[in-house]
Amino acid sequence: MPRTMTRDRFRATLRRSVRLLREFRYEQPDPARFYTALAEDSAAQLDSYVDLDGAVLLDVGGGPGYFRTAFQAAGATYYALDSDVGELSGLGGIESGTVIGSGMQLPFRDGAVDVCYSSNVLEHVPAPWQMADEMLRVTRPGGTVFISYTVWYGPWGGHETAPWHFLGGARARRRYAARHGHEPKNKYGESLFSVTVRDGLRWARAQTAGDVVAVIPRYNPWWSHWLVRVPLLREVVTWNLVLVLRKR
Repeated sequence: MPRTMTRDRFRATLRRSVRLLREFRYEQPDPARFYTALAEDSAAQLDSYVDLDGAVLLDVGGGPGYFRTAFQAAGATYYALDSDVGELSGLGGIESGTVIGSGMQLPFRDGAVDVCYSSNVLEHVPAPWQMADEMLRVTRPGGTVFISYTVWYGPWGGHETAPWHFLGGARARRRYAARHGHEPKNKYGESLFSVTVRDGLRWARAQTAGDVVAVIPRYNPWWSHWLVRVPLLREVVTWNLVLVLRKR
């Protein structure tokens, strides 16, 4: 069931932004700490748009399971899809309700779920807006699609190769390999692609399967959300863009 008042349940404060920024430091040395904090925040943010209690939710690119715990705690029936078996088994095993497959060709029927969610996956697939279309397809009419992705020209756009991605993704990848003696986990042109705020806005305007509910910078405080309306500036200050749609 859609939420009508979002700020009563979730508020994007400056304190929240600072807390999440601090947690980003632990992504590599302590991923359990980082992803648990991110998952709990994500469940609260998503629950501000749709009541998760009793909802059937598909997490596209669910990874090792940190988000499962948070969404189930909110009352959702959780299913995950990922193409990387290694990612899925990161916590020691692959949970039931998990499907191996491609986000660009979701192996689910039309209208199968109440909520289709994806966090930081879109920039890792070669056809990101095909994946977004697929997420809308498998969501029932009246259901919610929540897409969040890392913006290329933001500070973390190059992931572990940042900030050198500002000089070009291929160049940043070569520099990382030369410096560390091995390729980065996220290889530009193979498992990392340039996806911008402009790309997301263009897709949201062009698609016809859903109504746009929100377009916001995911980690920013609420009073800075207007920045997504400013060309060029939005590409730099938006670390992560959220698109929320209601399926028609």
